[in-house]
Amino acid sequence: MTMPAFLLLSLLGQDPATTVQPPDVQIVVAVLAAPEDRRANATVLGYDEKGTLVTLRKGTNDMVCLADNPKVAALSVACYHKDLEPFMARGRELATQGVTDEKVRSDTRWEEIKSGKLAMPREPRTLYVLTGASYDTATGKVVDPYLRYVIYMPFATAETTGLSTKPVPGGGPWLMNAGTPSAHVMINPPRK
Repeated sequence: MTMPAFLLLSLLGQDPATTVQPPDVQIVVAVLAAPEDRRANATVLGYDEKGTLVTLRKGTNDMVCLADNPKVAALSVACYHKDLEPFMARGRELATQGVTDEKVRSDTRWEEIKSGKLAMPREPRTLYVLTGASYDTATGKVVDPYLRYVIYMPFATAETTGLSTKPVPGGGPWLMNAGTPSAHVMINPPRK
């Protein structure tokens, strides 16, 4: 029986939260956020042995998947439409530059979108986010998985969509950041 990678790393004195997984493991885990029929041909961004974000696999469809960040203890992978990559990449760039305040990162990107400096699609584009405690390599399963959905609809409002701007009980869709360049529909299914 194979020992789960996170347990093996812990026994070897390595912190699994800061250990970069092999590219094949990063790819397998990253694409779990995408719909099953979109996984095989998705581009996957992950981390090299130095912890630098690199392209692990060039895909042929419109999905980009982001592997789990080895510097963060809990598992979090995401897949999104390739048209969202400039927006996502700019957020990562700002974080790398030391901009840790999410509001400042959002405000910066919103200003750049409004000025035309940063591309943001005008049509709806989807983001899938899968979180969990860890990934068990022995079983090929995410421990305590939770999948949520985000549909970016720049500048959408309650009036243009008919959606509430407050979370809806039971995980129903609602509009977050209404009226902004990163307005998006949140769908957070109830946790099991």
